[in-house]
Order: sequence, then C-alpha cells, then structure tokens
Amino acid sequence: MSASVIGVTGTDTGVGKTRVACALLAAAQRAGLHAAGYKPVASGCRETADGLRNGDAEALLAYGMPGLTYEAVNPVAFAPAIAPHLAAERAGAPIDTGVLDAGLAALRARAELVVVEGAGGWRVPLGADTDFSDWMAGHGMPVLLVVGLKLGAINHALLTVDALRRAGCWCGWVANHLPEDDTGTAEGMRATLAARLGTPLLEVARDEPPEQAALRLDEGWLRQPRG
Repeated sequence: MSASVIGVTGTDTGVGKTRVACALLAAAQRAGLHAAGYKPVASGCRETADGLRNGDAEALLAYGMPGLTYEAVNPVAFAPAIAPHLAAERAGAPIDTGVLDAGLAALRARAELVVVEGAGGWRVPLGADTDFSDWMAGHGMPVLLVVGLKLGAINHALLTVDALRRAGCWCGWVANHLPEDDTGTAEGMRATLAARLGTPLLEVARDEPPEQAALRLDEGWLRQPRG
C-alpha cells in the first residue's frame, strides 16, 4: 500500500495549520480511511521523560490512525521555538532530509492518506540552501494553503499561491478565522481571496474544533489520488 499525500502550509506561523491538518485527519477517519499525520520537523518542543515533544505533532498523533509512535509522526524535534534551521544550528544537528524522506515512506506504507504539516510558511528554510518548499515539491506533494484571516493575509496568500503554482503544488486553500483578528475585515479578506483563488475548500470558524470543521469536508476530495 502506498498512501496519497496532502501537504499543509500556511501564510505565516500560527495561522491554524495544525487545526486544519487535524480536520483533514478527522474527516478521513469519518470516511473510513486509515490516515496519518506527519510533522517532519518541529521546533518549540518541551522536554519530557520520553524526549522532546511538540504540541502540534501530538495533536496530529491523536487525530491519526491508532498504533503510531510519536517518533513516527515527528522524527526531527528541537526545543527552541525558533525557525527550524536556526534551531538545528543551535543544537549542532543539521536537518537530514533523508530522515524526513524515510519517515514519510514509512507512513505511506501503513496508511491510505498522509497529511504532512510544514513548519511556518512555504519557504521556511531547512538548511543553508534547502527550504521546506523544496522538500515538499520534491515529493510531488499537492499542498493546501491555510490562510489566517488577519491583517496582511491577502498579500501573503497571493504571494504564496504564486510560489505554490510555480512549484506545481497548489491544490486549494482554507479560510481560517483567527481569534486575534480585531479589524472586522475578515469577511472582506475572504471574499477578496475567493474572487482571486476560487472558493476555499473549507472555512474554519474561530476556535472551531477540528472534528467540527471536518464535518464540512468533502469525502470525495479526500479520496482523490495524490502524490
């Protein structure tokens, strides 16, 4: 078995990638698909008796298929809550994309769908000359863009979509309403982006649980072969 793959990136850090990735996993579970979340690299991890743990990766583990270990979901973890390549430099442990490849291959061998959550935005570096975008595009991964509807979102979204299209990775976008949006213009931002990019695959309300958002996801879209 070799699973389909969907990547999830964002217009910025903290825009709701994990919530959307978990919604995809919850929808897959409801559709009877064996699905796994994958957070290849995570920074901002806490020390535990079992090693470094990241809250986003733990959420993906919780919403994914049973029987997976934390390490299967997040093979590369760093404590500082900074850009992954900077955390790797500080730890003296360069990010080996071969480790990320192996982790993805292992999940694809066990699942029907793998949801891969990036770190930060599309062009976050993994090293001196490699970005997360290079790794995702190298796997032929269709990527869903999560747009946090806050000031600056339109520019960030349009620039990111241009880059995704050039890489051949664009597969749609999600409108995520953020608690911190206090401009009162979220609906206008969503309408502007919908006119430019098409209707969002999903619109997530403020603080909406992933399983609730998952009820509005089209099962047919999830079942399309990808990657």
